[in-house]
Amino acid sequence: MLPLSLSGVREVALLGAHCDDLAIGMGGTLAALAEADVTVRALVLTGAGTPREDEERAALEALVPGADVTVLGLPDGRTPAHYDEVKDAVRDLARRSEAQVVFAPHRKDAHQDHRLLAEVTPTEFRDHLVLGYEILKWETDTPQPTVFWPLTDVQAQRKIDVLMSAYPSQLAHDWYTEDAFRALLRLRGVNSRATHSEAFVLEKAVLDLGLPAGGSSREGNA
Repeated sequence: MLPLSLSGVREVALLGAHCDDLAIGMGGTLAALAEADVTVRALVLTGAGTPREDEERAALEALVPGADVTVLGLPDGRTPAHYDEVKDAVRDLARRSEAQVVFAPHRKDAHQDHRLLAEVTPTEFRDHLVLGYEILKWETDTPQPTVFWPLTDVQAQRKIDVLMSAYPSQLAHDWYTEDAFRALLRLRGVNSRATHSEAFVLEKAVLDLGLPAGGSSREGNA
């Protein structure tokens, strides 16, 4: 399995529809980014001014201290009706960010808020490596991921600990359990020959073997 190296990446952008999406989808990856001293800028569309914003800020601070976090107050479950606000917020993040890599939901996520954000993200981050994370939940929309981030035992446990301690408002959900999150980490580890991994769907990438860049095969033909 060939690696996709992110060495040299200095900044990443994170986009989530709800408070807890980022921790569920890539909490272990965030812990790894913290160890690499990468600048992190995050945008969350819903939850501003509620206890969920407090939960989100505490969780992200625990996973990746010092992250620049913006939480908006769009209505949960209704963001498609606020397309302009979503588009403007993603555009603002893209303009003030120097990120080389962007993490967002994947396009086939069944939740309408996640799916809208997945569709808007590459229209504003047009020259970036965009990776779509998966969000474990009630819907049967688990993707067939193509990129994996192997986690150390410490990183995987850090994700679990934060999910179970930082989001008390979510503990009543029957799917929001430690064993469920750990099972998905283990499954993605099996997929990538690791003990635990998080998985992503690759939006688009250009391969580079260090050779001269190729042009159109039709160039020079009248």
